[in-house]
Parts: sequence; C-alpha cells; structure tokens
Amino acid sequence: MTEERTSVQKKYRVGVEAALEVMGGKWKPLIIYHLMTGPKRTSELRRLMPGITQKMLTTQLRGLEKDEIVARKVYNEMPPKVEYELTSYGWGLKPALDHLCYWGESHLEKVYGDKSKVLEDFGGCIE
Repeated sequence: MTEERTSVQKKYRVGVEAALEVMGGKWKPLIIYHLMTGPKRTSELRRLMPGITQKMLTTQLRGLEKDEIVARKVYNEMPPKVEYELTSYGWGLKPALDHLCYWGESHLEKVYGDKSKVLEDFGGCIE
C-alpha cells in the first residue's frame, strides 16, 4: 500500500471492489477473523484452517502484510518464532467481518433450520 504508484492508476467503480482486492478470496477473511482473537503463529493458523496449504497460507499472509492488514513479528530466539497480528488498520475490517459472520450464521439457519448441524462450535462470531 505504501509502494510507489505507477503512472497508470487503476479505476474502481465502487468501494467494495477495492475492499475485495485487499481481503477477497477464501482465506484472507478467515485469517483476519482468527487474528481478531489475538496474535497467532503460522502453525496455529494452519490448525484453525485445516484446508489451507502451507504455501497458500504464506502467500496470503504476505499479501495481507503488504497491504498493512497484518504485521509479522519475529522473535530473536532459537528456534526462531514468528507471530502475525492485526495492525490498527487491519482492525478497521472488524465491523465488515462481524456483519459477514452474523449474516453467514443467519443464512445457515435459513438453509438448514439449525446452524449447529453444519457449523462447528469454535466460538462463533467474535464480539
């Protein structure tokens, strides 16, 4: 985000387009959601998202770091320890993710009648 802009600026029709460019896709919103509960190591994120590959997680974290949504903190110890956490800028996405979470749970209720049949109970939406 702080990189120099090229002379040709991309044009957006609506703000949602810009937001989806930064946090769109299957994994980035989930990474952000899990980081809302506190800093996480890569291995913790992998446990929370069993369907993601290490390569995909690394790629998504790098993208979020480039866009200043997450910060990577390296501890000077052996073995090396790295944690990811939301930046204050990244925390600005919380209201949007809260709305998506609540809408998703309502959608599951509508489709399945009882969301507990299809939604793992790992805490639900973050308050």
